[in-house]
Amino acid sequence: MPSADKAASSILALRGVSKTFPNGTAALAGLDLAVRAGEFLSLLGPSGCGKSTALRIIAGLSEPSAGSVAWRATNASADGQRRIGFVFQEPTLMPWASVFNNVLLPLRLKRVPADKASRSVAAAIERVGLQSFAKAYPRELSGGMRMRVSIARALVTEPDLLLMDEPFAALDEITRFKLNNDLLELWQALRTTVVFVTHSVFESVYLSSRIVVMTARPGRVYTELTSDAPYPRAAQFRTSAEYAALCRRASEALGQAMTVGGG
Repeated sequence: MPSADKAASSILALRGVSKTFPNGTAALAGLDLAVRAGEFLSLLGPSGCGKSTALRIIAGLSEPSAGSVAWRATNASADGQRRIGFVFQEPTLMPWASVFNNVLLPLRLKRVPADKASRSVAAAIERVGLQSFAKAYPRELSGGMRMRVSIARALVTEPDLLLMDEPFAALDEITRFKLNNDLLELWQALRTTVVFVTHSVFESVYLSSRIVVMTARPGRVYTELTSDAPYPRAAQFRTSAEYAALCRRASEALGQAMTVGGG
């Protein structure tokens, strides 16, 4: 269970969360996880360890089989809804809609007035550096640009919590490094809380203020690592002794977690 001092600063906490699917697959077993306001938290673990399942439970897209998700009482908008943005593994854009209209979708569903929505969409598109492509269609964009649109769509509602499910896994290394840098700039500018799912040790160390290492399925927390490396982080950090040491620690913890397993 999260300790009392950690729980006090948390915006949400998963308490004894387990998830078993109808086919009998146990994805999570007794997961205890606190998410602290303003942090960049990465969930690191092997494929199939329940990272994405935990993210979907936090987002309310899936119900736990056991356990609970406790939210801080103040972490809701005026209408009582949680302000959550979700970036999936694939951009999941509407191919028939422009960049502008793809980003507009969440505000249209919320029935935000057109003038206000247009300003918010323009601001979100500018944040991800695509202001020159607002009228373009997904087929006209690179993979990295399509992911930027997905991020803009998640940010347009000004979420307090941004959930990201391996968003850069399918991209080439150069594009991935660039988007890592841009994501950190956005996180610092917006002061939102990020929970980022990855199975890359190097990505988790570069991005995170805290890394939670999960066991193999059924997933639970094996250990956590914190990083005091200052932000902003840049190319120099990737070649530093501090980065190499953190990567080594994370890699060793991941190897041990896979050996222990979730049982």
